[in-house]
Amino acid sequence: MMATHIGKAIDPELSQKIATTIRFLAADGVQKAKSGHPGMPMGCADIATVLLTRVLRIDPSDTNWFNRNRFVLSAGHGSMLIYSMLHLAGVLSMDDLKQFRQYGSKTPGHPEVHDVPGVDVTGGPLAAGFATSAGLALAERMLAQRYSDDVIDHFTYVIMGDGCHMEGLSQEAASFAGHLKLGKIIAFYDDNEISIEGSTNIAFTENVNKRYEALGWHVQDIDGHNHDAIAAAVEEAQNDPRPSLIVCHTVIGRGAPKKQGTASSHGEPLGEEEILAAKKAIGWSEETFYVPCEVYDYFKTRRAEWAAIRKEWDAKLAGLEKSEPKAAAEIKRIIAGEMPANWEKARPTFPADPKGMASRASSGKVLNAFAAVIDELVGGSADLAPSNKSEMTAGKWNGYVSAGEYFNRNIHFGVREHAMGNIVNGLALHGLIPFGATFLVFHDYMRAAVRLSSIMHCRSIWLYTHDSFYVGEDGPTHQPVEQLASLRAIPRLHLMRPADANEVAYAWQHALSRKDAPTAFAMTRQDLPTLDREKYACACGTLKGGYVLSDDENAEIMFIATGSEVSLALSVAEELRTQGRKVRIVSMPCLDLFREQPADYQAAVIPASITRRVVLEAGIRQGWEGYLGSDGIFVGKEDFGTSGPYKVLAEKFGFTKEAVLAKIKAAKF
Repeated sequence: MMATHIGKAIDPELSQKIATTIRFLAADGVQKAKSGHPGMPMGCADIATVLLTRVLRIDPSDTNWFNRNRFVLSAGHGSMLIYSMLHLAGVLSMDDLKQFRQYGSKTPGHPEVHDVPGVDVTGGPLAAGFATSAGLALAERMLAQRYSDDVIDHFTYVIMGDGCHMEGLSQEAASFAGHLKLGKIIAFYDDNEISIEGSTNIAFTENVNKRYEALGWHVQDIDGHNHDAIAAAVEEAQNDPRPSLIVCHTVIGRGAPKKQGTASSHGEPLGEEEILAAKKAIGWSEETFYVPCEVYDYFKTRRAEWAAIRKEWDAKLAGLEKSEPKAAAEIKRIIAGEMPANWEKARPTFPADPKGMASRASSGKVLNAFAAVIDELVGGSADLAPSNKSEMTAGKWNGYVSAGEYFNRNIHFGVREHAMGNIVNGLALHGLIPFGATFLVFHDYMRAAVRLSSIMHCRSIWLYTHDSFYVGEDGPTHQPVEQLASLRAIPRLHLMRPADANEVAYAWQHALSRKDAPTAFAMTRQDLPTLDREKYACACGTLKGGYVLSDDENAEIMFIATGSEVSLALSVAEELRTQGRKVRIVSMPCLDLFREQPADYQAAVIPASITRRVVLEAGIRQGWEGYLGSDGIFVGKEDFGTSGPYKVLAEKFGFTKEAVLAKIKAAKF
């Protein structure tokens, strides 16, 4: 394995000078922008210094180097800390620092992965970065145990604040990491006892140390400004099999004569007078954005050390190519983000069947078909795998992850939807193709993580089942109504609500093919007929979001439906045809994907000439307005459901052939 030692200590005076440089680069950046959070970077500058000089293994010339240590700023409001670090490391320019929080800069208000070189996770919502780090650490262990723990061996370091611990998400994620003994996570707790409203004791008096000890973490308590103590704590943490929390007692805004240790240093510029006084107090240059020559000189040497570490790793990978060529080829393919050759051919097809199966059931079959050929497909459920049909039994690694045995592909997330969402994002950021499964109604618990998956361009897959009031007896708390519209409101996310088993198969194919964006599924609990594709159009139209499923020449009425309502639309259409009416049925498994198609395709599927339209979906109307036209009928559910057998509910709520025909008659279609 890669050595887990701490690098040699540098000259104490130089170490302090680097910390002071970081402190004032942060203060000057916030002051120039007239916006930002100077207190946290100034308080954590000593931690950052030890990380840069003695801990982090990175490659500034290739910020995406696969075996780099990941660094997550969970307290993302203190972004000038990581930007100052990246400048000294040679990744960001001084001009980048001077453009802090400006439009189009590489130094936005919160660190953003992909948009800022050297940022591993988008940090902003408190505790989200910390929870995502559990996914990063799990992915590292999964890949190391599968292929090579010599080639894949790195830590994930996190800086988190009081707010991260206050958010319940941190409890979920810490519980998960402690249970699995994810020892490659080392989190620094910036314990400065200050929040925006004042001292943390106005709202937060728990014993964080004991909480984490109870969750199975290795906990240390240190002076967060003592460089040797920080380094010693990291070394001890690296050699402990448990995840580690290093509680660092710090002073927010350290060095500011009037504002250090106060809430006023948290979220607003210190003011030019305060910064100048701070610099004068220690004999620092009054020049803004000042970096001493000896600091730059040191990091030239440090970059040479990092280059040597990278060269050593390249040699290890080359050695693996000779000794275990298949493992090396798989690692290189995953690093490149490439899919296995001809993976699409694994997509199953399903014969026509009037009884059919629930789309959650067909999803389970499709998932396993793809799992047989895509080793990096991993995931699990929030304690609902039997209901979600999300267990993978095909292909390699088809057991469950457990402490010390991380190579398997199935994950027990436990009843931790919010943490599951962020962990899935961490797995995706590390190059795996992960999914998280639960009931659709519980998307609300994890919406923030799903939103982040879109912001971060993660190939995260969200498998939601029990997608409507057809859940039945469990009642309104378990019956989704507004969730479909809520998911469609998230930019970049594709929500797929397939109508039968073959649409399910193409929906999974689409999700797996999206390298830079997430996909959500809404699958049924109740059976859906598998449509006869010789009678109806090919389900491959799913790959365009919407398609003409059945059509009469000179159609006068058009049905647009998703999921379970497609079969309802077909039954209504067949009745209308017996009356001599001309009908078109459009299956619309993904509205957003359909909207991304060329305008002429959209117009061909939904021509303006057909004004008599019926949209059917077991959810709210929001999002469908543009497809209804001025006179369209919406068959949906605008209020919460109730407990009862689902067939009874369908009748009561108007989701029967007779009820829809009555609405069409009333509209004088």
